[in-house]
Amino acid sequence: MPVFETADRPRLAYTHRQGSSPTLVFLPGYASDMSGTKAVALDAWAAEQGRSMLRFDYSGCGESEGAFEDGTLATWRDDALTLIDAVTSGPLLLVGSSMGGWIGLMAAEARPERIAAFVGIAAAPDFTDWGFSADEKMKLLAECRLERPSDYGAPLVTTRAFWQSGEANRMLHREIAIDCPVRLLHGQRDPDVPWHHSTHLAGQLRSADVQTILIKDGDHRLSRPQDLDLLIGTVASLLR
Repeated sequence: MPVFETADRPRLAYTHRQGSSPTLVFLPGYASDMSGTKAVALDAWAAEQGRSMLRFDYSGCGESEGAFEDGTLATWRDDALTLIDAVTSGPLLLVGSSMGGWIGLMAAEARPERIAAFVGIAAAPDFTDWGFSADEKMKLLAECRLERPSDYGAPLVTTRAFWQSGEANRMLHREIAIDCPVRLLHGQRDPDVPWHHSTHLAGQLRSADVQTILIKDGDHRLSRPQDLDLLIGTVASLLR
């Protein structure tokens, strides 16, 4: 697997396939990586269609170098922008899952001239604000680290540095300066990111071409076969 190296950052693992434009870019969620079900399924479809696609691991995640607990929202945003700038050219279609949706929104604002479309899957901007109780926030500030149980494996660790980075990059209190077509997919049985956050996000986006697609029996992952079909169909509709 190729890695991207710079003098002052951890090496980033990625896979990039050349093909027709726009390049699909998958942005994983918190403590996830490019080998997740949605990323792999989308890449397999893109390969069949001859589409260019970039998948990668944030620093400290998956096959990339670094320690997970050294990562912050801004660090991982910069990882995404570094690889986008270094290995892709031309228009981009960003697909962001959960926290990856937040990073994708920041990347879209940072590179507006390159973004052809954006797809959010249970996109979770500002989750450092609404996703933690007052007691948890106080524990983070006092102890610099918080562990919470996870339905997906080992306990999830959040650091004070990550939380502070998230609070410094909140988006939902303002107009989000994105003008491309946007599609927001969200399961209404999502226990981690309540679906109404996507309807709120839709209202904050400057683009007039925004659709929120709610899956009544969908969970947070949206990785069932029918969910993957919906994701691929949504991406395909934006490429016509």
